[in-house]
Amino acid sequence: MRVGLGPDFRRLWWASTASETGSAIGYGAMPLVAVLILHASATEVSLLAALPSLAGALLALPLGGHVEFRRKRPVMITADVVRFVVLATVPAAVVFGVVSLIQLYVVGIVQTTALVAFTAASGAHLRALVTARQRAEAASRFEAASWTVNSAGPPAGGVLVSLTGPAVTMLIDAVSYLVSAFGVRSIRTPEPPPPARTTAAHAGRDLLEGWRYLLRHHELAPLFGNALLFGSAILAISPLETVFMLDELGFRPWQYGLVIGLPCLGGVLGARLAPRLATRFGTRRVLVWAGIARTPWVLLIPMVGPGLGGMLAFLAIDTLLLFAAGVFNPLFSAHRMTITRGDMMARTLGSWSTGGRLVRPVFIVAAGVLAGVTNVRVAIAAAGVVCVLSVPLLFVGRRPEPRPQTEPDSVTPASGG
Repeated sequence: MRVGLGPDFRRLWWASTASETGSAIGYGAMPLVAVLILHASATEVSLLAALPSLAGALLALPLGGHVEFRRKRPVMITADVVRFVVLATVPAAVVFGVVSLIQLYVVGIVQTTALVAFTAASGAHLRALVTARQRAEAASRFEAASWTVNSAGPPAGGVLVSLTGPAVTMLIDAVSYLVSAFGVRSIRTPEPPPPARTTAAHAGRDLLEGWRYLLRHHELAPLFGNALLFGSAILAISPLETVFMLDELGFRPWQYGLVIGLPCLGGVLGARLAPRLATRFGTRRVLVWAGIARTPWVLLIPMVGPGLGGMLAFLAIDTLLLFAAGVFNPLFSAHRMTITRGDMMARTLGSWSTGGRLVRPVFIVAAGVLAGVTNVRVAIAAAGVVCVLSVPLLFVGRRPEPRPQTEPDSVTPASGG
């Protein structure tokens, strides 16, 4: 790493990378348990992605306000420990032969609830840990690490599934959350006090304030809409791709892992280029063009056939999509931190995360139903159309590029990052 972000950023980065590595190795393990062990249908696999997300989001609705006025690291550690415990129950159930779809639904619900809490806390925590000028670089490093481990993790997970079954990969994923909790615990910089409440605690008021701020903001609201459409479409095709590759195209688990993982190298490249592109052309301009460039590729997936040619086509399509996403995502994260008021950060991120998890299951279920009524290719093509429809929202609420950031630094991290 280059000098500038400090040793505590490195500790947070390593903790996040450990968790990302476990999740990448365990990527798709839950649907693989459903498909390979429980012989679930395409609709059941889609419900496995949708129902836990919806129920978990409903349970997590009041968390944004709860997190806003508390120190963030204890929330992050607790969320990690909860995810470790609940995820570890699945490989245990597989070993004893008692795993069921109901258990997978419950695990997904608890994981989603903990994830919303972690997301709300971690975004506000990162804003306080690095300076305003370092946000794009910090987000870029997280994004590059994410794409890196996601390029190697799924192929490794595919090999593990082929050799030992999906239970081992899920256990690795569970342990990674425990490693992340210890990493967050090792951060030494004193956490700044949370914002002071100006009114008595009230879950309903906190919830409404987060949503009101998000939906009334001239720039956050359309970006939220763009994220909902694009993210929902991508998540909707994820379980369908599992069925498409494993059942219809006849890919083996190692091929499935390779197709999921190797294109992430495109994301690595995009993430590392993102700060330089933003410096040269301006953050908002790069956001718009990267947001456009990531949209058309899903429309090509239904044309993919079986065999080596199909695998190579999948690799090319996903690499181009993820390169554009790799440019877009860190700049988007940094830009969202910059335009969000400091004392609304956790509530805004909590509302954002919860909103996505309330809307996306609708798309996932709809895609699963459409696949059942027609076929998987038609459902994926429909999701590709939704991706394209997200583009106009990138142009709503835009204002002239601001002058260089003059916001006072949140902290002054030690050098050496």
